[in-house]
Amino acid sequence: MRFLSAKANFCITAVIICLLLLLFLLPSAPVKQDKATWLWDTAIIRSESEEILDFSGREGVTTIFLQIQESVPAEDYRRFIRSAHEVNIAIHALGGEPDWAYADQREEGGKLMSWLEEYNMESKPEERFQGVQLDVEPYVLRRWEREQEQVVKEWSRNMESWVQEARRQGLEISAAVPFWLDSIPGPEGSGNFSRWMLEQSDAVAVMSYRDDGEKMYELSREELEQADELGKSVWIGMELTDTKEGDHLTFHGKSAKVMKNEARRAAALGTEHPSFAGLAVHHYQAWHRKTTAMTNENDSR
Repeated sequence: MRFLSAKANFCITAVIICLLLLLFLLPSAPVKQDKATWLWDTAIIRSESEEILDFSGREGVTTIFLQIQESVPAEDYRRFIRSAHEVNIAIHALGGEPDWAYADQREEGGKLMSWLEEYNMESKPEERFQGVQLDVEPYVLRRWEREQEQVVKEWSRNMESWVQEARRQGLEISAAVPFWLDSIPGPEGSGNFSRWMLEQSDAVAVMSYRDDGEKMYELSREELEQADELGKSVWIGMELTDTKEGDHLTFHGKSAKVMKNEARRAAALGTEHPSFAGLAVHHYQAWHRKTTAMTNENDSR
């Protein structure tokens, strides 16, 4: 009996070792490398269109959130979007101001939606915006501290109006949201506000700004889990600009190698969620400057 037990233990141990070796040798699940980026200085699409799209293609960008500026001629948008379409990069219109959350500013978002409809109707399919992202941040204004519940109520009603219009136009709609929005009650007892935003829109870009990939993921995890359940999408945001709020929020001042390693870590963790859309990098020009500086430094060695 002792001999048989020892033999059985040996066999079990051997099987376990073989399974572990097999798991080690099998290729790991691919990390989702798609990225989005915000482009705020829209005027540069006239003179730097090719450079923007070449850079975006190299970095795995599949979506650009492009701020709408009235001073930019419609033909410049058409030319840029047509070129982006050729390299499979989607262009989403970007708009928003902090006070757009207020009831008396609802029409400001409405004007953006009207502009988009007119523009898309007058453009060829390959020249049209595929979606719209709303970046409305009322928490930077004083009224948020005094009347948060009322602001949430007005903001949500405005969002409902804009979402309805986006749906009518056949546009994807997303929102840029702070990571802590899941701690804010939704309108009229509807759970937390981040879940409400996901229920309304197609996607959210979580401003989970940290200089650590694991922390970026952790700050976005609740939204990812909610989106998994709802069948929506989540971008994990990363910050590259200088900020007075703390060095730990940004990769500004960190090496490009550190930035890429942490970005990959966040993406690897995010890939575990079917809702993970990729990383959203804030913003194009800061990203381009950082990468160009790294390339120039390597070339000079």
